[in-house]
Amino acid sequence: GPGILTRTLLNAGVRVVALESNSAFLPNLQSLENSLDGQLKVIYCDFFRLDPLVTGTVKPPAMCSDKLFETIGVAAVPWRADVPVKVFGILPQRKERNTLWRLLFALYECSSIYRYGRIELNIFISEKEYKVLTAKPGDARAYQALSVLWQVGCEIQLLHKEPWSSFVTNLKNGGLAVPKSTWLPNDHLCLVRLTPQQNLFTGGLKPTNSSTFIFLVKQCLAKPKSRLADKLNSWSLDSSGKLLTELEIPKSAATRNLYPEDYRRLFEALQNSSVFTETWFHDEVLESIRNIN
Repeated sequence: GPGILTRTLLNAGVRVVALESNSAFLPNLQSLENSLDGQLKVIYCDFFRLDPLVTGTVKPPAMCSDKLFETIGVAAVPWRADVPVKVFGILPQRKERNTLWRLLFALYECSSIYRYGRIELNIFISEKEYKVLTAKPGDARAYQALSVLWQVGCEIQLLHKEPWSSFVTNLKNGGLAVPKSTWLPNDHLCLVRLTPQQNLFTGGLKPTNSSTFIFLVKQCLAKPKSRLADKLNSWSLDSSGKLLTELEIPKSAATRNLYPEDYRRLFEALQNSSVFTETWFHDEVLESIRNIN
């Protein structure tokens, strides 16, 4: 875009690393870099193509996150430390949902950018996806696996809403090519701050078993009207009624009735059962990860 975010950050006096994915824009940015006495660093890179799932040499603007962080001089910090880097940008609309899932897997597995700590994302996303990320159990249209997993993983703050008309978008039939949304409002782009929870990996949830947690949530909310007890029974859990009683979850509860924190408690309780040692369950988890990637 026209660099509004970059200029705003520079005017605020912070050190900025600009990741530019279009080589045609690099000369102007590099000229600005040379005039700012070290406040701006420009790198030919597409943030949303970090750590591509390919073998062999990675060609720019794709880049490996370890190369990027080495270039900008940022070292990894412990998960519970302060935020080491703040990222600002606009999520590509064409692959918005897919990008949110990839970032989510990286967050829970502490891979890619999250190997360096609790990286804070300040990104413009469509209003419809913001509604999904912040939905609660009562919202049948918006409450999805993505809602649960982002709410468990991050503190989500709405910083600003801007009408689509403010952005340069592709013209289509003389109008703005705004992504269509049938069920959810989508009149704005929303600047949303996603700060990973400091206590995400306390208790039974760890980067090593987080893929199983993601799969659990996705399976439960694939049919949101189904009863949780029936889902647990389908996994050959003999004492599902007892488990739900201990967690103070009604035996008649539908999967869409559970809050994000309920899913986390359920997962941690299931760690003590034999369910997650079943080979078929792990096969399903791996297949789910492959599909997302």
